[in-house]
Amino acid sequence: MPTAWFTTQLHTFEAAFTKALEKIDAPLRLKEALLYSTLNGGKRLRPLLTIASGELCGAKLEETLSIASAIEMIHAYSLVHDDLPAMDDDEYRRGKLTCHKAYDEATAILTGDALLTASFEFLSHIETLSAEKRLQLIQLISHAAGSAGMVGGQYLDLSSENRTISLHELETLHRKKTGALIKASILAGAIAGNTNQSTYDKLSVYADNIGLAFQIKDDILDITGTQEELGKKPGSDLLQEKSTYISLLGLEDSIGKLDELTNEAIELLSSLGKKAEPLIDLAHYIQKRNH
Repeated sequence: MPTAWFTTQLHTFEAAFTKALEKIDAPLRLKEALLYSTLNGGKRLRPLLTIASGELCGAKLEETLSIASAIEMIHAYSLVHDDLPAMDDDEYRRGKLTCHKAYDEATAILTGDALLTASFEFLSHIETLSAEKRLQLIQLISHAAGSAGMVGGQYLDLSSENRTISLHELETLHRKKTGALIKASILAGAIAGNTNQSTYDKLSVYADNIGLAFQIKDDILDITGTQEELGKKPGSDLLQEKSTYISLLGLEDSIGKLDELTNEAIELLSSLGKKAEPLIDLAHYIQKRNH
């Protein structure tokens, strides 16, 4: 990474995402905060997974770009809210002041609210997809973003501070907080296209693996990364006394678990041919990234 596919699709997505954000009707300062919180770089992993999965399953790029934009709005909203003093209380995100520091807490809350609601409005208007597929996507993504997924995972994360939790509890937390939206990103691309049950099932397990691998890598980087690489201060999990894969397994075994999950994910898709290569490359990217 980055491969030619990665570079091309990232550029294509950024243009589509900017266009989608510009359509959001909001008061001037709220719109400024919204753009500040979304057009600030980032890995764009979830959109790239949606595009790659859609490509594998024969979806139209225009449709997967729209779905990917909606999912990235949800991801951005979650980061704005996670950074708030009542949550993780972070001052920097991607090397810039967090939204509540650059603006204020009320504006940050409303920015997140605006992004979340705009995402579902945007999904409902992908008129080249059938009403049935749009409903499937809204059900899939809302479930992943809500209390059964990302929101529930964030609650479990906050409630785990200052106490040691089991490895099983940690995995449950991360499959919800991080893994659920990553999984929805992949399955959304499959829904937009046309695929058989066997491929869909493989994508589902692949998604479970890389979603957890992503969080293990985050735990590793919180110990091994630098502020320049991460765009925020490392060691925040340690300061907040959170249980992590590092605290429960140690660094070496955490790296081993990361490699195991990645290799299993790649093996699952190896029989699907050349069109699966972007998803395989993205699994490698999660494993090797430095931020």
